Amino acid sequence: MTTEFSDLALHPHLLQAVAELGYTTPTPIQASMIPLMLTGHDVIGQAQTGTGKTAAFALPMLNNLEPGQGHVQGLVLAPTRELAMQVANAMYEYGRHRGARVLAVYGGQPYSRQISRLKKGIDIVVGTPGRLLDLIRQQALDLSRANTVVLDEADEMLSMGFIEDIEAILAQTPPTRQTALFSATLPPEIRRLADSYMIEPQAVTIQREQLTVAAIEQRYYLVNEADKLAALTRLFEVEPITSALIFVRTRLGTGELANELTSRGFPAESLNGDLSQEARERVLARFRNNQMTVLVATDVAARGLDIDDISHVFNFDLPEEAEVYVHRIGRTGRAGKTGVAISLITPREQWRLRRIENLTRTPITAATLPTEAEIRRHRETALLGQVDVWLRRDRCRRERELVTELVEAGHDLLDIAAVALKMARAEESQRPIEAISEIQAARPRKGRHERERATNRPAAAAPKRGGRSHEAGMVRLSLSKGRAHGVRPNEVVSSIAFYANIPGSSIGRISIEDKHTLVDVPEQFVPQVLAKTGNYRIRRQPVTVERA
Repeated sequence: MTTEFSDLALHPHLLQAVAELGYTTPTPIQASMIPLMLTGHDVIGQAQTGTGKTAAFALPMLNNLEPGQGHVQGLVLAPTRELAMQVANAMYEYGRHRGARVLAVYGGQPYSRQISRLKKGIDIVVGTPGRLLDLIRQQALDLSRANTVVLDEADEMLSMGFIEDIEAILAQTPPTRQTALFSATLPPEIRRLADSYMIEPQAVTIQREQLTVAAIEQRYYLVNEADKLAALTRLFEVEPITSALIFVRTRLGTGELANELTSRGFPAESLNGDLSQEARERVLARFRNNQMTVLVATDVAARGLDIDDISHVFNFDLPEEAEVYVHRIGRTGRAGKTGVAISLITPREQWRLRRIENLTRTPITAATLPTEAEIRRHRETALLGQVDVWLRRDRCRRERELVTELVEAGHDLLDIAAVALKMARAEESQRPIEAISEIQAARPRKGRHERERATNRPAAAAPKRGGRSHEAGMVRLSLSKGRAHGVRPNEVVSSIAFYANIPGSSIGRISIEDKHTLVDVPEQFVPQVLAKTGNYRIRRQPVTVERA
């Protein structure tokens, strides 16, 4: 039996708004989550973007609202300003007949306007953790009477180093509040957060069948890390790309890769958290309108990107979580179309690929990169195809006249045609076909007992790690706590991001040694990271930071 919105005991004003928006049947996450939230349960929803989760928490929050109270009754935390704006707009649309006053707060906007709106009375605040904390510290935001708190995209807030901010914000809300947590993945740190701040939460998970990848052709290419750019440009030569979304791990990486592709004759733009909202919207508008075909982004920056005509998704850097892979490639193969998902895999990452295949229950095909000869032949075939099209169109009257003049001047017709083709191929010089090195086999992953023996090895026998980062633009720093102190990678990200006030997603490779930890930080952030060296805490222990 199909559930309708009218079956969910929602306020008539909400049903009116939903009907006006053209919705009649709730999605699975909505049908499961709304009744639970209406009864006041704490809930955990594991669902990807595009499953309708915003309405799943917005409708019950608005339903339980008492308009005109003059204080904040609901709070939604989101990782990015883009998502905060989307959620706030959706809540305004759903709640307009209820008279709900909704405010989005995020960085990059003047404090004065947000503080002025809060003073006038707001029912629901949607914001990013950093700006919310700032407003709390300025005593402009009072959450002491908030009835419902929603953590949206919790795994992304974790990856950005916002966990400590979230905990500080939750401490400002009543212990009797209703808490809803939504996350595409549920890593251990998110589960710990739920255990600490939620009361007997009810869990709702979208079935894997709904995360189908059937319409997507999945391939991977095994390459050395240093050859990824060369591999990508080779694929760009032969793939029938109409629009491509390329995922990389760091903000710094988006700009670097976009610049490298552009310099090689493949114009690309980057999408990352360093862009202002206005600049971000301009980039997205160009991508939607096909004014550019290649967009390089991080997972966080691509949140909320909803475009149906993406032909290719490239995983330049494979994600840490298998579920994130599904979320990434789900941006192609939409609206009844087929799509292509291509991953560049290093030998050390093959085990991660197996984990993705186990999750999707779909094999990912191993493919071979096109050779230099194949690329040259592909270029020539494309050129001849273009010539054939123009010959069929027969729209070259003036050009015929020019050729006639050259023939009358004594040039051979075949030579004229050859020179014309030579000139037509001139732009190929911008696209050198870079060499690909032979695959370097990965060292076998150690079993548990071998890892334990390695961990217990005397310090003198341990191999030394270099003090320099292997990644361009990054600087290696050393933290005074390590494995012996129980340090975990997410705690390193959270501490540095919070105290140094830098994006957690910008932090690079982390290597936890026995007595210390090595972490790569973008060069431009190093001064402010080192400036806070007396403030860092991990597990409530002071941590010093210095150059490695």
